Amino acid sequence: MTKSAPILVADDEKNDIFFLRRAFQKAGLNALIIGVPDGEEVEKYLSGEDSFSDRSRFPLPGLLVLDIKMPKRDGFDVLKWLQGRDELKDMTVVMLSSSSQDSDIRKARELGARDYFVKPSDFDQLTELVQTIAERWLNCSA
Repeated sequence: MTKSAPILVADDEKNDIFFLRRAFQKAGLNALIIGVPDGEEVEKYLSGEDSFSDRSRFPLPGLLVLDIKMPKRDGFDVLKWLQGRDELKDMTVVMLSSSSQDSDIRKARELGARDYFVKPSDFDQLTELVQTIAERWLNCSA
């Protein structure tokens, strides 16, 4: 991933996106985080539709961080949608969900998620998680 490729975060909880941004900053990772509230917006962003048509303002992300439970279209719906898009088949998708159910983890991986993390409740743990994500998926070394 180049430094200019943003990270697209899909989560209907604005506070979760806010704290994720803060965790990236605290970890010393100057990544541009673009937040969208649901799976429908993810699909519009990745397709370059509607307000996301200007790729200079909304470049394809180097990483998609996806929650499962969202309105309109959930994270599983987005994973299924991605499977039908050849131009996005190499997209790195990491699930970040409050669900620790084995069935959700298994389903996410079967649908193409490269990794699955349960949202920590502690900010320091979130910062550590961000460092792990960066090491594994952003070609960064912490």
